[in-house]
Amino acid sequence: QVQLVESGGGLVQAGGSLRLSCAASGSIFSINAMVWHRQAPGKQRELVAGISSGGSTNYADSVKGRFTISRDNAKNTVYLQMNSLKPEDTGVYYCNAALREGSRSLPRAYWGQGTQVTVSS
Repeated sequence: QVQLVESGGGLVQAGGSLRLSCAASGSIFSINAMVWHRQAPGKQRELVAGISSGGSTNYADSVKGRFTISRDNAKNTVYLQMNSLKPEDTGVYYCNAALREGSRSLPRAYWGQGTQVTVSS
């Protein structure tokens, strides 16, 4: 059974930094895109940053220049380095990955349970 487990969230003051990790485990043949989303209280979930299997990245305009997404394919792990954090970055951060469990399997989307990030002003 495939699991995605996020870690690294917490409480930080505005201007501070956090590094989130998301590790995929279980029966994994290959992982395509890995994406970070976030959901603030009372708001819809939004894409924060994504990275392809080849390393191409994309970011929401609100985090460009402050957040950096990276991945370690050997560890099936994606990271999100968050710098210059703002109170509006507060929310639950979710990891999402499109992966295949076998060579003949179609890609499926999996989600982690989320990690809370709180930025105080």
